[in-house]
Amino acid sequence: MHTAEERMDPVLQAFQDQVLYLKHNLNAQAIGSPGNELVGIRQDVDELIRNMEESVAESEAFIRRFREGG
Repeated sequence: MHTAEERMDPVLQAFQDQVLYLKHNLNAQAIGSPGNELVGIRQDVDELIRNMEESVAESEAFIRRFREGG
């Protein structure tokens, strides 16, 4: 879980940077072409979700082993 947590920080930081950028540069040009930014953000979020799902699976496996006594 710590590995997934460490991987989340850069993704969340990049997301925060993108949001801040869009807030400060919201103009006609930015409104006309947010598609590229959205694609990058979506890829980052998809990767974050995959990492979180892996962490959940690892946690569930650990709990099963713990309950089974091994």
